[in-house]
Amino acid sequence: MEINEKTYRLTDSGRFGKVALIIGLAGLILTSIGFFGDEELRKQMYFSYLTSFFYWLTIVLGAMFFILLHHLTNATWSVVIRRLVECIMVTIPLMAVLFIPILFGMHDLYHWTHEDIVASDAILQGKSAYLNVTFFNIRAVFYFVIWGYIAGKLYKTSLNQDLGFQESQVVTMRRVSAPGMILFALTLSFASYDWLMSLNPHWFSTIFGVYIFAGSTLAILAFVTVLSMYLSDKGVFKNIVTIEHFHDLGRLKLTFTIFWAYIAFSQYFLIWYANIPEESIWFLDRWVGSWKIVSVFIAFAFTIPFLTMMFRASKRSHLVLVVTSVYLLIFHWVDMYWLVSPNLHESGVVLSWFDLTAFLGIGGLFFWFFWRKFSANAIVPVGEPRLQESINIVH
Repeated sequence: MEINEKTYRLTDSGRFGKVALIIGLAGLILTSIGFFGDEELRKQMYFSYLTSFFYWLTIVLGAMFFILLHHLTNATWSVVIRRLVECIMVTIPLMAVLFIPILFGMHDLYHWTHEDIVASDAILQGKSAYLNVTFFNIRAVFYFVIWGYIAGKLYKTSLNQDLGFQESQVVTMRRVSAPGMILFALTLSFASYDWLMSLNPHWFSTIFGVYIFAGSTLAILAFVTVLSMYLSDKGVFKNIVTIEHFHDLGRLKLTFTIFWAYIAFSQYFLIWYANIPEESIWFLDRWVGSWKIVSVFIAFAFTIPFLTMMFRASKRSHLVLVVTSVYLLIFHWVDMYWLVSPNLHESGVVLSWFDLTAFLGIGGLFFWFFWRKFSANAIVPVGEPRLQESINIVH
């Protein structure tokens, strides 16, 4: 990879995008084998696909939150990584296409789609006005339209800024970000209710959307840290993204590690204290067989990044930042798996090769689409007046 230091554009984007595309297509082709198998194999394929889809979607939506927050707070330190995060955010159209297999797998994923089950279940009958296939599909389209509009508008305005700065562009991005933040919070919450919580439609938690939001933000912070480190090593972000920016990312990771732990504990504690069967059953399902081990890991997983990132020196160490970020990304997948798979494997953890192929398939296409956007324009917002100030920032 090579970069023109005057224009901040890649003159040689390397083979990153092509390799990602090959891996993505191969992963999805292998995953699609499950469609031609028996009912058990097909269900496993769809549950694995949903886990990986939501994993990558939360990273994309976490990027959207980061950009919205950047504009609303008028942050300077994050200007240098803004374009990188924008290019992650703008993969929303790809995620909309990759959501289609979930629509085909609804009958295998969500038992509230079975008319005979609903007919014999008073709770599902009471929720049928919301939990029905038609309204589910309408909501899904609405979510992606909202996300696509926010991402597209902010990204397009950012690119226009490269051609010549105008104050009206800053105003536009803030005007989109203010209501966009509210719409983001609502759509992310309801999407998590629809696509994850309704896997067990008898259970409900009013804090579940916040739990998903906290995990999404933690995931994007870890993801941007690892990706920025990689690009710095390749010379792309050399002398652009410095240890000062990694320090800020480390501080945010510590903050959202604490926030995620607080939300996770709050959800568990309130349900445990109330001891209402229709609420506590969700946690009891995750305290059976080997799921107990995963639950314990989820409960204490935050302690490692929390204890590590407390110190200033840790937030300024490349090794510590990479290790903790990779750990958080692995933990995020385990968290998604813990949310989804107990609805299929009730007696304990059952890993499948579909878990790997779906992860690589969706992830490969995500990286391909992201790299196309990232390598097509300046890798930093060159029209932003505060760019040099952001590059030179010192804490």
